[in-house]
Amino acid sequence: MDEEIRLDPWGHIAIKDYERLQKVFGIKPLRPLLPRMRDPIHLFRRGVVFGHRDYDKILDALERGERVALVTGFMPSGRFHFGHKMIVDQLIYYQKLGFELFIPLADAEAYAVRRIPRERVIDYALNQYVANFIALGLDKKRVHIYFQTNYDTKYYRLIQMFSRRITMSEMEAIYGELEPGKVVAALTQAADILHPQLDYFGGYRYIVVPVGADQDPHIRLTRDIADRATEFKFERPASTYHRFMTGLDGGKMSSSRPEFAIFLDDPVEEAVRKLKRALTGGRPTVEEQRRLGGIPERCAVYEFFLYHLVPDDEELLSIYTRCRRGELLCGEDKDYAAQLLEKWLTEHQRRLEKARSRVEEYVEPPDF
Repeated sequence: MDEEIRLDPWGHIAIKDYERLQKVFGIKPLRPLLPRMRDPIHLFRRGVVFGHRDYDKILDALERGERVALVTGFMPSGRFHFGHKMIVDQLIYYQKLGFELFIPLADAEAYAVRRIPRERVIDYALNQYVANFIALGLDKKRVHIYFQTNYDTKYYRLIQMFSRRITMSEMEAIYGELEPGKVVAALTQAADILHPQLDYFGGYRYIVVPVGADQDPHIRLTRDIADRATEFKFERPASTYHRFMTGLDGGKMSSSRPEFAIFLDDPVEEAVRKLKRALTGGRPTVEEQRRLGGIPERCAVYEFFLYHLVPDDEELLSIYTRCRRGELLCGEDKDYAAQLLEKWLTEHQRRLEKARSRVEEYVEPPDF
């Protein structure tokens, strides 16, 4: 069965069957741990963050009052969209809980694997990613943002030393066919995840890595390396897994598919126009919709409510129920989503404009 599902951290394929994915790769459901979480945000309550590896150990450490850290990276290969926002929402939640945050900007990976010109990668990282981090509310306290090509010697030493702890056949079993850039990218991600455990970087023994399900190959590789690099006495990192943000056509939301993504710097009128063209879970005719009800689980507009636009769980349940009963038609649904989106984006873009002048307060750019 493993051969039937291959997760590709560099691909653009949408995952549909998350339950089967959990069974194949041994990802545990997160919901049983919700009662132990402190004031979980909507992404946890609503099952957007759906699975984990060893997250119970992070909760144990929190309950004992131990120091905990989080690592999650962003590959600056395009503009910042709502799929990226839901990761930052998690970062802000963990920052408020007292986690130390390590946020690598995977510029080396974007250059080598995605083959994006270096200058463009750095511009995306600063003016799209870091600027949006700031505008969304990420604080400078307890946060370390760095470029993969502009960090510390001890971090680079790990990449080289990790190369001895894995074979090509093992990497191909995890990733499939590889090229040199992907091999280096995978080992670099292992260093990203494990380096906070070194005393030089703070000695954080308990680390959680929030990722999309497609990034699980990196987690599995890193956990194997942690076990084998015995000279460092690393602990295995924990991980949580969130669902993809669906593109407006029902595929995966991606910067490489701009017509089916809503970016946080889209002109507001363009973002609204995109949303109103989005695929819904409606029936072919109004009569059928009234009689059979809609299917919000297939609706890109409902997903915007679920992930971003409706913070109140009771209001979200009302939207869902009215859709299922055929009381809420797609036109009305889109109009309401458009109103919420317009209001949110207008305010966010005011903050974003100011944030761009502050990016170098958060990260040091590479000099070439």
